[in-house]
Amino acid sequence: MVDFEIHGAGPNLLLPVNPAAPVEGPAAEQMRAWGADPGLGHTLVEGFSKRFRVIAFDYEGYLQANPKPDTLTPDNLVADLLAVADAAGADTFAYYGYSWLGMAGLQLAIRTSRLSALVMGGYPPLDGPYDAMLAVTAATHSEAGKPVSDKLVEPGDWDNAEIALSKDQTQQFLTLYQALKGFDDHAVQLTIPRLCIVGSADNIQYGERWGNTLVSIGTPVAKNQTLLEQLGWTVELLDGLDHLQAMQAAQILPVVEPWLARQLG
Repeated sequence: MVDFEIHGAGPNLLLPVNPAAPVEGPAAEQMRAWGADPGLGHTLVEGFSKRFRVIAFDYEGYLQANPKPDTLTPDNLVADLLAVADAAGADTFAYYGYSWLGMAGLQLAIRTSRLSALVMGGYPPLDGPYDAMLAVTAATHSEAGKPVSDKLVEPGDWDNAEIALSKDQTQQFLTLYQALKGFDDHAVQLTIPRLCIVGSADNIQYGERWGNTLVSIGTPVAKNQTLLEQLGWTVELLDGLDHLQAMQAAQILPVVEPWLARQLG
């Protein structure tokens, strides 16, 4: 069972982030150097819990510690999310996820009637990069499990970054994206309130190790913005921000928190 914490009071919000206070030290400094925030989950929980009953759980950390190489399918992923909601006593709940956890929110929305609102961050609701992510994940899996050297890699040099993951850790995401191959997001029909928030510059060009794959996130959202709004989505394009910049609490909370408050009363 995935461990979770409950913070605040109000409408339920399922939040797959690490709620722990940030740990300082070399690892945290390395994360900051690469543009990540070691305390992101903690800050999001603090911000959202002012108006919501936040059910926070580090699902990504759980999967890294307990890999599901052959069973991380969309159905099983959704079952895990619903199990957390059940254990937290949340009959209905809103959901916010970013990147692949934003995509997980869409899979959740089409499999349950318990969702009161959906926020997809860092992933397009239409023309999602499913094939591209399958290619990148397959390439990552092929590199996983190799000895990791102690050579210094400049922050931002993703092509030469070491892959300190096991075969099982990467296989589970390969299983997930293989199951999503051919998924038609244009066939999805939802009626719940839903928000898409992405950086307009969130288009990730991978290098030769990853087959020179382009993962487009900001571009399809901008291209489909009118259609998304006609379908009932609220669309927030964060001007000039890339994947890591757009996920920061300073960008997410001022948009998502008041939007959820309006939808959930």
